[in-house]
Amino acid sequence: MSNPILLSTPHMSDRELEFVKQAFDTNWIAPVGPHIDAFEQEFCQVTGAGHAAAVSSGTAAIHLALRLIGVERGDEVFCSTLTFAATANPIVYQGAKPVFIDSDRTSWNMNPDLLREALEQRDRLGKLPKAVVLVHLYGQSADIEPILETCNQYGVPLIEDAAEALGATYKGRSPGTFGKIGIYSFNGNKIITTSGGGMLVSNEPELVAKARFLATQARDPAPHYQHSEIGYNYRLSNVLAGIGRGQLRVLNERVAARRRNFEIYASALGNLPGIEFMPEAEFGCATRWLTCLTIDPEAFGADREQVRLALAAQQIESRPVWKPLHIQPVFAECECFGGAVAEDLFAHGLCLPSGSNLTDEDLDRVIDGIKSVHNQTQKITLLHS
Repeated sequence: MSNPILLSTPHMSDRELEFVKQAFDTNWIAPVGPHIDAFEQEFCQVTGAGHAAAVSSGTAAIHLALRLIGVERGDEVFCSTLTFAATANPIVYQGAKPVFIDSDRTSWNMNPDLLREALEQRDRLGKLPKAVVLVHLYGQSADIEPILETCNQYGVPLIEDAAEALGATYKGRSPGTFGKIGIYSFNGNKIITTSGGGMLVSNEPELVAKARFLATQARDPAPHYQHSEIGYNYRLSNVLAGIGRGQLRVLNERVAARRRNFEIYASALGNLPGIEFMPEAEFGCATRWLTCLTIDPEAFGADREQVRLALAAQQIESRPVWKPLHIQPVFAECECFGGAVAEDLFAHGLCLPSGSNLTDEDLDRVIDGIKSVHNQTQKITLLHS
């Protein structure tokens, strides 16, 4: 029996253990410590962000961002629909209501024209959203400039969810550093990992300082425990920050490995009828965190789900593209501008194994598995013709 091939697994270097050992040797096991400060500073150097606060998850970072902007009960927050639920869940934590925006075909990210239409409509109604949460999907930046221009025109703060896009670029800069606040994730399946963790960044130092305050239970400066507002236990631990420092040092290698995966897949599968890979928009460089493709069942001979199940039978994990949030049961009553593009991508899209530690043999197994589905359907077609 062949070993399982998983979608995206952690990939450690030989540096992380050195930093973790420092934490143990100095007994900095508590949530705060020198690795936290160093990780935040080094992260800013890598991304070009002005200031950073290391927290327990990307979801926590989004929640803090919404708190910092002042999102409250009854507010609306515009949000990409083609994304994981963690992007929108914190909007509901605050008692606010998500309003979803469809994708474009160029980047699979938020459609700038639809966002403009939505903001124009809300402006006419006198009900602008409190914020826009823009997702950079599958390692590719959205088209930030027109989105930011529109947000600035209407005075609506932009939060960038760059959880999947660390290491990508948009016109030479890191997505996540353009808006008022950016967030990143270091979950176990991300391009670098701290096991679990996230980062909130901003060019406004007072926002990041307030994020740290809220993330440490909003404890007031006093010799006793005093609290004047509600806070959270959201700070990253010193030990996990040490892992992050080691991972940052191999970020470029991890990006290169994932882009290589994509090139191998595209070369081997790109000429099959009905297969189209997620395009790389000309305004930036994608990390190809996950290699994603769409399958036209009429041309290919099998649909996305048939291919996924065939791979699963060979212990190869693949997953459908994110189910759009506007058709998720939990958000069924939320409004969406557009939706057909995201729905189509979900209906036909598949994410292939993309870890930076995949071997050539692993990639060949995935490729052969997909080709075998196509070949079988071709044989059946010939038999019935």
